[in-house]
Amino acid sequence: MSSSAGNPKAAVVTGYPVSGSNGAPPRRPFYPPPADAPPSRYETFFERRRRRRLMALGVVICLVLFAGIIFSLIPDPRTPEFAVSSACVTGFNLSAQQQQLSASFDLNLTVHSLNRDMRIYYEHVTASVLYAFDILSENTLAPFYQGKGETTVLRVRLVALGEYVNSNVVRGIESDRGRGDGAVGFNVRVLSLYRFRSWFLSTSWSTLSVYCDDVLIGFGNGTNAATTGYLLGSAPKKCLAISDSRRDTPN
Repeated sequence: MSSSAGNPKAAVVTGYPVSGSNGAPPRRPFYPPPADAPPSRYETFFERRRRRRLMALGVVICLVLFAGIIFSLIPDPRTPEFAVSSACVTGFNLSAQQQQLSASFDLNLTVHSLNRDMRIYYEHVTASVLYAFDILSENTLAPFYQGKGETTVLRVRLVALGEYVNSNVVRGIESDRGRGDGAVGFNVRVLSLYRFRSWFLSTSWSTLSVYCDDVLIGFGNGTNAATTGYLLGSAPKKCLAISDSRRDTPN
């Protein structure tokens, strides 16, 4: 006779299999991700060339910016502006028979420098007054200097004392003075050597020629008897200044 006590039922166990003494599940093996394939020789060549182009472009841009900054700091010499701001003629006497002229021309010439970074030096300055192309009087002016952006007034006095004039000048002046306003158109000329200077730049000497054409002087009564005349029209009367570069130095 068999007994149930001698055949106990087998116990059923569920879960992870026992591994080790602590019963933890086994670790899964770690596999690193596959490494990227090395670039081909074709890709490496074009990548290097692209980087070189970008570097060259950057260098060119830096050079252009640097040159622009340098050129912006270099002053640009500009020819000064001249104008006749006032004019008066006194003691005007024209002898048609002897073709002689006597008169005093008192002019104020305004000279404006357009250079904010440069100074201007003037040497060997001469001024003259003409009727048409005939010089009536000429005089030498003192050298002068202009600071940065300065405006200078030159007082010019030109005197003709028994100056011989040709018959065309006599007829022209008499015709002009015979009109209602008695206006006679004179021409004023200024000739000078000049140069520019800044803190690091000094130009060579150049010739400056100034043309003030048709400066109208009104004698007023429409006859040839008046001896005093004044500037007509809007003042100042602008002039044309032309610079001609040259290499000589004034003595």
